[in-house]
Amino acid sequence: MPKWLDNAVFYEIYPQTFLDTNADGIGDFRGIIRKLDYIKDLGFNALWINPCFLSPFGDAGYDVADYYTVAPRYGTNEDLKELFAEAHSRGIHVLLDLVPGHTSVEHKWFQESMKPEKNEFTDRYAWTDSVWESPEGLGCLRGISQRDGSCALNFFTCQPALNYGFNVRTRPWQQSPEDEGPRATLEAMMDVMRFWLKMGCDGFRVDMAASLVKNDPGNEATIALWQKVRAFLDREFPEAAIISEWGEPEKSLRGGFHMDFLLHFGPSHYNDLFRCEEPFFSDRGLGDASAFVKKYLESREKAGKEGLICIPSGNHDMVRLAKHVEGDQKKLAFTFLLTMPGAPFVYYGDEIGMRYVEGLTSVEGGYERTGARSPMQWDDGVNAGFSAAPKEKLYIQQDPDPDRPTVEAQFMDPASQLQQVKTLIALRQSHPALSNRSGIAFVSNGKPKQALAYERVCEKEALLVVLNPYRERVTFSYEKTLGEAVYTFGGEVSQADGTVTVPAVSAGVYKL
Repeated sequence: MPKWLDNAVFYEIYPQTFLDTNADGIGDFRGIIRKLDYIKDLGFNALWINPCFLSPFGDAGYDVADYYTVAPRYGTNEDLKELFAEAHSRGIHVLLDLVPGHTSVEHKWFQESMKPEKNEFTDRYAWTDSVWESPEGLGCLRGISQRDGSCALNFFTCQPALNYGFNVRTRPWQQSPEDEGPRATLEAMMDVMRFWLKMGCDGFRVDMAASLVKNDPGNEATIALWQKVRAFLDREFPEAAIISEWGEPEKSLRGGFHMDFLLHFGPSHYNDLFRCEEPFFSDRGLGDASAFVKKYLESREKAGKEGLICIPSGNHDMVRLAKHVEGDQKKLAFTFLLTMPGAPFVYYGDEIGMRYVEGLTSVEGGYERTGARSPMQWDDGVNAGFSAAPKEKLYIQQDPDPDRPTVEAQFMDPASQLQQVKTLIALRQSHPALSNRSGIAFVSNGKPKQALAYERVCEKEALLVVLNPYRERVTFSYEKTLGEAVYTFGGEVSQADGTVTVPAVSAGVYKL
């Protein structure tokens, strides 16, 4: 397990909309390099950069045309190599986004696989034997070449599925994960990883990690596949990290991933906290965190102590946190995010409470996600400091509200969300009990009108985190004596006769 993950706090950058330095309306690597000091100043020591490889951008770069070449809109391979070096000089690790389950139809592998003559890439993708047969349970491309067959899709029509085999095989064309074609696909993807790790990358966030082996009940063959990848990394790049887009830590961490982050779909009840009609982090008092707590503890038990279950503020596939969590509740939400176990992930702009921009026309396959990908708001200058391009050239329209939050304004305000995030990251890094691997025990599970409270414990110290998003004070039973507060927002708790009373809309971290 890479030692640097013990205290990693991640910042996710959607490169298209972070900072544009050449006035073409699209963010670039030079923009990320320019803002590394900002990222470090806040306390982040790790980055996740969304896909930046050559692509026709039918799905914002998740349709890769060449895994070995960065998209010219962002710069060159040398620019990305420089980004790695500049980040490392500031103590920041960098993960790239790896898309192993599919490519673009423009990828040379797919162009070769479409040929009717047998070649090296014939079995690189999942093809049926006849153009008239569809792969069961999957979309397909058909009638696109002289090859007789239909090619399975992983997501959009522009994303043919790479062939890692079928665990349960019901048709002659379905190959085993141990057949030559699927094994060659896995080797090709590990070669891609080698290339970027040798360039200076520190690991990968893996897109749709559960999707590789098809017809795979319980994901058992996919888990076995990732165990092979983990063995390769441990052997050749022991300090490299892999995090999965899976959302089921009991599977992904068993598969060898170092981290799995909770998603807005799947069984985690993550949405109950931030993204539903009545989220827990709302002062109306109707939200309920108890199902999340129950599932979180189950997953933690099944996954074991080695892997990290990570809770993000959001990402490029979700509506912004600020859509459902408002006002001071955002500060309570960040107190939770930055005091839980696992490596925290903060989506760019969430640190200032950027809003979800409603009603935007889809850009590059974003659809309803487009409003969560709007350009970063740095200051009150032209295009909020994102780009010197004319407004109509911007990759995505910005939040038009004249009162939109900006980094510049919040940097000057000691009571701002930006400053609170900085304070909380510093608190996390200065207290061993709040580190990524330290233990957790819930003492109040956040049922409606109840606090969410949990102990964070390690050999060196023990702390109690208490959160009350409601408009009225709440109480819970707790026999241990609370010590001094190391962090508070909205007032301190009181304790008497085994009962803790928590002020309305408040958060605190207390020594035990």
